Amino acid sequence: MTDELDGQFAQWRGYVKQRRAVSEADVDELEDHLRGSVAQLMSVGLRADEAFLVAVKRMGSLDDLSREFAREHSERLWKQLVLSGEPQAPAAKGSRRDLYAMLICAVGAAASIKAPELFGIPALVDDHDTSHRQFWGLNASLFVLPWLAAFLAWRRRAKPVVLVVLVALFGLGVVAANAYTLDDNSQSVVLTGLHLPIALWLVVGIAYVADNWRASRRWMDFIRFTGEWVIYMALIALGGGVLTGFLLATFNAIDVDPTTFVVFWLLPCGGMGAIVVAAWLVEAKQGVIENIAPVLSRLFTPLFTAVLLAFLVAFAASGNGLEIDRDMLLLFDALLLVVLGLLLYSISARDPLAPPGLFDKLQLGLVVSALVIDALVLQEIAGRIADEYGTTPNRLSALGENVILLVNLAWSAWLLLGFLRRRRPFESIERWQTGYLPVYAVWAWVVVLVFPPLFNYR
Repeated sequence: MTDELDGQFAQWRGYVKQRRAVSEADVDELEDHLRGSVAQLMSVGLRADEAFLVAVKRMGSLDDLSREFAREHSERLWKQLVLSGEPQAPAAKGSRRDLYAMLICAVGAAASIKAPELFGIPALVDDHDTSHRQFWGLNASLFVLPWLAAFLAWRRRAKPVVLVVLVALFGLGVVAANAYTLDDNSQSVVLTGLHLPIALWLVVGIAYVADNWRASRRWMDFIRFTGEWVIYMALIALGGGVLTGFLLATFNAIDVDPTTFVVFWLLPCGGMGAIVVAAWLVEAKQGVIENIAPVLSRLFTPLFTAVLLAFLVAFAASGNGLEIDRDMLLLFDALLLVVLGLLLYSISARDPLAPPGLFDKLQLGLVVSALVIDALVLQEIAGRIADEYGTTPNRLSALGENVILLVNLAWSAWLLLGFLRRRRPFESIERWQTGYLPVYAVWAWVVVLVFPPLFNYR
């Protein structure tokens, strides 16, 4: 079997394992049947890719799972081979077991955010005591992300070794958030509060890909999951805001003030639970043919490309230098992170077998524009460090992050150019992005664990 064919089998297996009614033994049996069919077809002279497509076609007439697999990849030849003349099957119903697991984890997250109050640590919103604000800022993600990882690990039937890794990494996060004695004005407080959630979110990614962590496509699925999770969280937040407004208005109409309940219970507990609920919603819609990723990526990629190009043209025409204070640095870094997220989201939503087109050229323009802006920002940061300002935790953190982004964007641009010139397959871009994810995780852990003692906790 060729590497390409093995990749096809791995992708097919990963998809089938996501079906709720299929056990691991069922997947093994289906794959053995499929491999046997492919081997038989290859023995009579078919190429590997032809044999795979024909075998999926034959299996589709026997098993609805294969038809769903073909339907999920609607842009590929499998759709014509398997779905030709067949009505589309309804979306799979949500599993009660998944629902119960989600509810347990959501309730656990909601209860965790209130647990510190049992040990004398007041709620974050308690204006009468600000001495524990640092605790909440550093530990907020630790109250919910382990529960989210637990739900995903349960969904993926994670092996014991994966569970051990998850527990160890979340334990390391607890140490990073609480082991150092930091002054409230320390820059390390802000840096840890920003970087620890990033590091722990990539730990959640390990739980998400626990069923096939070696496959780059599974990591791309996690990237798409992240984007759709953000969208669901935004929708839940909007709905929650409307619900809260109605609650306050209706109770005030009968001269009852629910503010204490809303502020101390509904918002913190509901927010923590919503993080798990949003993940469950993303998982529950996997059987839908079309997802929101291609729509959003095709909408915002041209818009962001136009904005970045307009900025670069204005910068060149004005002749003014780039002056960046702390707030502007945060703004530019946020912009670059959004561009990177949009690039990852677009890659995760794209059919890797489709030929290069106009949208890929727009993506190259977006990446090159972001690359130039990142180089300008990096030059400004390096200049400030080299001049009279010196090195601080904030500046070194920003320098490292922009160097990491520069490397990623530069090689991404090169790979996209090679793909547009039909010299590289699209899979090379996927492999680069998924292979680069550990770099972000390592840097986040370095900032969280190494920076405080390195800069004498200032």
